[in-house]
Amino acid sequence: MNKHQQEIAKAHSLINEKSRTVSQDDWRLHYHVMPEANWMNDPNGFCMWNGEYHLFYQHHPYSPEWGPMYWGHVKSKDLVHWERLPIALAPSESYDKDGCFSGSAIEKDGKLYLFYTGNQWTGPDQETDLKQVQCLAVSEDGIHFEKINKNPVIDKAPDGDIHPFHFRDPKVWKKGDMYYCVLGSQTKNRMGQALLYQSSDLIHWEFVNILAKGQGNQGYMWECPDLFQLDDTDVLVMSPQGVHPEGDYYHNLHQSVAVMGHFHQDKGNFTSEKWQILDHGFDFYAPQTMLDEQGRRIVIAWMAMWESEMPEQKQDWAGAMTIPRILSIEKEKLRIDPIPELASLRYDPIRYQKLIVDQNKKLDGVHGDCLEIKVSIDAKEATKFGLNLRMNETGTERTNLTYYVDEEKIVLDRSKSGKGPGGVRKAPLALQNGKLQLHLFIDKSSVEIFMQNGEKVMSARIYPERDSTGIEFFSDAAIEMIQLEKWSLKQSV
Repeated sequence: MNKHQQEIAKAHSLINEKSRTVSQDDWRLHYHVMPEANWMNDPNGFCMWNGEYHLFYQHHPYSPEWGPMYWGHVKSKDLVHWERLPIALAPSESYDKDGCFSGSAIEKDGKLYLFYTGNQWTGPDQETDLKQVQCLAVSEDGIHFEKINKNPVIDKAPDGDIHPFHFRDPKVWKKGDMYYCVLGSQTKNRMGQALLYQSSDLIHWEFVNILAKGQGNQGYMWECPDLFQLDDTDVLVMSPQGVHPEGDYYHNLHQSVAVMGHFHQDKGNFTSEKWQILDHGFDFYAPQTMLDEQGRRIVIAWMAMWESEMPEQKQDWAGAMTIPRILSIEKEKLRIDPIPELASLRYDPIRYQKLIVDQNKKLDGVHGDCLEIKVSIDAKEATKFGLNLRMNETGTERTNLTYYVDEEKIVLDRSKSGKGPGGVRKAPLALQNGKLQLHLFIDKSSVEIFMQNGEKVMSARIYPERDSTGIEFFSDAAIEMIQLEKWSLKQSV
């Protein structure tokens, strides 16, 4: 057993000890990927291999706090039911001794390759005292990985106006006979940017160009860049750090955005247009996409936020993934929809049609802590209406979603959601022919809200008491629920 395998075996021993505590936690998610125990952050290596979906993730197996990064691993046949697999990567070599940071996966010659950032701390300040290099590990069975002898395959940042140390999160893809890689970076004066590399064999990499560079209020570091094509549009997804709030936008510590534009392969640059926020809620970071065998562009993200309080840490775990979502383009705007496969978890359906709601109303059968709701609401003469989710009997604990007609704005308020961080998030949203379409997923300690058929999304971690399962509709004048469908959802992870 080599050093890498020894580190993985040691980590698994501790995870097994703590998994029982986690399994009994009321906030443990039922249909989201989350750690068996201890810490999770960024999704990594999201791919299809041998007809199955594989998802890796940043993982600290020794505590529910962030620490030296390993790669956890799950796989699925349907993006809903996930099987836990052994840890794929552990810090074990001089070039990654302080963490196997984020990266991606790709198939080559029937083998699965993981492309990741090896991290080393060179002093006490983790912002300035670090060295980052890019590395490969390979597997023949998609489960057990060995780091290649030629690591690191990119041993330093390029010359020029490129920070020599903040240089991470490789996302690799193949086009024609060449492999390409985009990396997160910053300038020497701390402006976010992305770098482009190319290779004919995944081993020998050539720097092509600075793919794109920020300006103004576009952050000091672009993490987890991901470049792909949707229809005839090129899309750069990334997580810029250091963006300042602008009106109702950018109120999380760090952001996740999509930028539509054009990738000039001959020049190695990307000309972009306006940024689009991928999720207007509280907890969405480091999204990574993959193209599946159905031709769908699927995205998944870390459903948490840096420096946020995480009450589940007291139960020996922290962090989770969002449900997988489908990206598409409609009328030059990005549309984000939940995967339809989640319908396989439904049971106990409840339906209402043409129901008038005035002031406050609870509906028989519409409650719970692990469920899906689809509702179409005609605003009629109301100026304000919405839902209270995960509400207790007295209404003192609740997660509030309110639509303001005159402002054309939707507001998610978790200031009374229970334990954990509070706060308010707002997003512009117009009614469609006077109607609001909502598609909600609630899972123990999370809520994800898809609005107007994928036009906007809001995600949040919430930590209510076990008995806070009520759902209440409210309005300041009569509204009509044209149709409401509710399902309880089975556990799948």
